[in-house]
Parts: sequence; C-alpha cells; structure tokens
Amino acid sequence: MSSRRPRLLLAAVLVAAALAGCSGSDDEPAPPATAAVPRDVVHALDRALDARARVVRRADATAFARLVGGGPGFRDRQETWFGNLSQLPVARLSYRVDPRSLVRDGDAYRVTVRESLQLAGYDAAPVTRQGRYRFAPAARHPGRMLLTAVTEADPQPWDTGPVEVREGSGVLGVFDPGSVDQAPALIASVEAGVAAVSAAVPYDWSRTVVVYALSDPAFLDGLEDVPGDDPGDLDAVAFPAGDGTRFVLNPGIVDRPGRERDRLVRHELTHVAVGTRDDDVPVWLSEGLAEYVSVRPLAPEDRRIPEAAVAAAEAGVADLPDDATFNDEDSDAHYGLAWWAVEYLVEAYGDEAPWQLLDALGVAGADPDAVLRERFATSTHDLARQADRLILALYDPAAGTP
Repeated sequence: MSSRRPRLLLAAVLVAAALAGCSGSDDEPAPPATAAVPRDVVHALDRALDARARVVRRADATAFARLVGGGPGFRDRQETWFGNLSQLPVARLSYRVDPRSLVRDGDAYRVTVRESLQLAGYDAAPVTRQGRYRFAPAARHPGRMLLTAVTEADPQPWDTGPVEVREGSGVLGVFDPGSVDQAPALIASVEAGVAAVSAAVPYDWSRTVVVYALSDPAFLDGLEDVPGDDPGDLDAVAFPAGDGTRFVLNPGIVDRPGRERDRLVRHELTHVAVGTRDDDVPVWLSEGLAEYVSVRPLAPEDRRIPEAAVAAAEAGVADLPDDATFNDEDSDAHYGLAWWAVEYLVEAYGDEAPWQLLDALGVAGADPDAVLRERFATSTHDLARQADRLILALYDPAAGTP
C-alpha cells in the first residue's frame, strides 16, 4: 500500500517490495569461475554460516568478529549489522548455500546464499531472501572461511546502517538515530490503530505489525514498481514479508505526529489486517475499504477529503477508476471517490456489505460487474454516481447541506 504526499488524504496502495541494494559490499563484480571448486569448500561455507547464525542468536560479539574478514570498512559495517540484529527478537536465523552458484575468485569464493530470518511474535514463518556472499580462507587456518563481502538482493534497514529497535504491545518499530525520538508517540499510535482496525475489520489476524520509521529515506527510495514511480512522493508503503506484511513511513510523516499520521497508520494497518484477501480485487475496493476504516475513530467534521475529489464530484464521474489509472495524476480524486463508494455500500446495504463484496471478488475468476449486479443490483457506474452524491452533500457548501 502506498500513500502520496503532501495531500489532504493520506492513502495507501499495496505494492510488492522488490528492492535492490547492497549490505556491506566490496562492490566487486562476481568473476567467472577460474578453476574447479574443491569438494570441501561448500562444507566449509556451510560451517561458517552456521557459526554466524549461532553467534548472532547467542549475541556473542567477540565470536562474531572472529567470523568476519575483509577490509576495515566491511568489518565496521558487519559490527553495525550485528548490533542491529542483537536488538531484534530473533526466533530463527539460518543460511543455505546454493552450491551451483559457487565461483572461484582467486583464493576466495563467491556464492549465492539464502537467509531465513523469523522475528518472534511477528512472523508466522521465516522471511527468506537471497544475497551474494564472498568468503576467503583465514590466514592462519586455511580450512576456515571468513566472510569478506555481502550484497543483498533486498536490503532491510538493519543491513544498511545503525537502527534503534523499540517494541510496544504487538508493535515492533525499527527507527534510526534521527527518528528514534518519535518512537514513543508512533508506537502508541500504532497500538491504538491495531485496536481500532481490529474492531472494524471482520477477519482474524495476528494483531501484530512491524513498522519501519526512519529519518533516512534510502529504504523507501529503494522500492521499485510503486504507484507514480516516485517512492519519495509516498507517505507510506506496505509490503509483503514472508506470510505477513510490514510497512514503512516516509521520513516526513515520521516527524509529523497528529491526527493525519494516526489516520495513515490505520489505513496501512487495514491492509495488514486484510492480508492477501484484497490481492485480486479492484484497487478502488481495496483502497476504499482502507480509507473507510481509517476514518472510523474520527468525528465526522474531522474526516478530511482531497479537494480534487470534491472537484471531480462536482464535474460528475462516469465510473469508478480502473486499476491501471487509479494511481495516475488524478489519484487524489480516485482515493476520495473509492472511499465514498464504500460509504455508500454501507449506507445502502449495511455494515457487512463491503466485506461481503471483498470476499466475493477475492474468489478466483470473479467478475466485478457480475458480482455487483447479482449481489447488490448495482454497478461501478452507479457506485460512482452515489459516491459523487454523498461527497457533494457533505463537502460542497454550494450543495446547501452541512
């Protein structure tokens, strides 16, 4: 889920977190294999990685340092990484070497490694990712391999710099030195949001979440395939992590406590609670539901809407936006329209109607037009028209209604 800023409406769109970057890399290209790899090399690498996982789980900094080689810069970055991991509630950490990827690099070796990391209380299963690791034999013990470089396919905040981890009730917050002052207020906001969303969303979910709230925009800027293609213009992005969902806040939002940040948090948490149920439904329904839930705790007079949505309602909207254009230059209007289409469903058919629609459209092969016609005797065209009517009644003084 993503949200654009600076807008009156703080909304979100689910995106996959396809990230690219490096974590303590020497930035050296992987050379072609120059010689046959000895049979015992893979076993030596397995032993080195097993030891790495073991000393991290044990929080043994001295033993960890003995497993790292390379230059001073890489060793310093690995020390930071170890300090970061030591703050996380690590339930499981393991590594697996892909022997087919092994290439020789002088007296060293490069290999693709799959890391599995599970955070206790937050991840139902380990979150896996791949990286390219470089190992070299220890000078005095040639049979022992030392890690000398790492390039991660999708670096997390703890891979790229120092983080400060804070935990609340069901909330794991990953901050950095520039944002950690916001930790108490933000964690309280997410705790309250979890309670509000749980009361509104009729699905069982973990009621736990991991949120990244950083002053450094590097992680957010590294996201690809985001709506509008500009991560820096997003207020927040929620992304899948294994079987769950995490979200990251724009640094400008992290440093802006108050009603709008709380609303954004609830919007993102709605997507977390809904999980994969909205993966295949129209974007207008997914985003409209998230906005609908996000404003429930607000007094009616505090439920802000983009001016663009009011202008679009005044002009008249022919239909609800399709997925391809939802996040185009008219996205502010689209979010407002989607929200009030859901409000109309509730007004006309009851509180359970939008959730029933979500369930029906989440079935493989479901046709939105057919489902709307058969279950609610309506259409996206009629929903758009009714959304316009409600928006004008509530937000347009010229309509003569408060």
